[in-house]
Amino acid sequence: MLMTMKDLLQVANTHNFAVPAFNISSYAMLNGIMAVSSEQRAPVIIAIHPDELRHIGTDMLESIVAKAYKADIPVAIHLDHGASFEQVAVAVQSGFTSVMIDGSSLPFEQNIALCQKVVALAHAANVSVEGELGTIGSTDPQAEAGADQIIYTDPDDAARFVAESGVDCLAIAIGTSHGLYPAGMTPKLRLDLLGQIKAKVSIPLVLHGGSNNPDEEIAGAVAGGVNKINISSDIKAAYYRAMREVLKDNGLREPNMIEPPCIEKMNEVARQKIALFQANGKAGLY
Repeated sequence: MLMTMKDLLQVANTHNFAVPAFNISSYAMLNGIMAVSSEQRAPVIIAIHPDELRHIGTDMLESIVAKAYKADIPVAIHLDHGASFEQVAVAVQSGFTSVMIDGSSLPFEQNIALCQKVVALAHAANVSVEGELGTIGSTDPQAEAGADQIIYTDPDDAARFVAESGVDCLAIAIGTSHGLYPAGMTPKLRLDLLGQIKAKVSIPLVLHGGSNNPDEEIAGAVAGGVNKINISSDIKAAYYRAMREVLKDNGLREPNMIEPPCIEKMNEVARQKIALFQANGKAGLY
């Protein structure tokens, strides 16, 4: 069933689990993620970055919405890292049930003002809004853009930001970076900071850039109150690593022979993330 992200995350906030937001960039990936989420009886957020939306085209959104409506699990369709009011407006018109407006690189007051403008538009169409305060790092040139230096979210600023912006959930910066981490790099989440933010902010909190973080840290973030975790690089790496292996057989040319093993490798990662976020079996709560 198709839902807003606000409704999806309110249940997660009440029951202390995180809903996975899987970035998809093809219909095959969408089918795989929907199938494994249904298998695990887990709510899911289908996240689409503006770069991914340009790749698949807005015309495909009609099919994604139809698939979500028919699903036997709760599904939200989310614009990931919308960079402008105009991008968000197109997403709202195209059928997204949730949008992110990423004003994290703007001065604090400008970030609030941009979120307020987006909230006014989106809420009028019953579309949820995610804001971001603080900056996510970037360690991978192929991944979503990030800042050269992580600016951690200040708990007092977060409380004011939520109160004044009107956003439905807040992406926070506690030490993650977009993309796959370089060999030898050991990321460290500020779970102490998460606790301080959670004490001052009542809406659901979001974690971006969680690929390659140790499972125990991600589990700690879920226990500490994160209710949405974005996963992009991990599932794509598994999918295309499998595809490179499959295509070593030069005789293969049909998608129905090439894609299934790639989807299964992707779904192995997705299953593990769903369990790690304690989202498995939670579809029955909706």
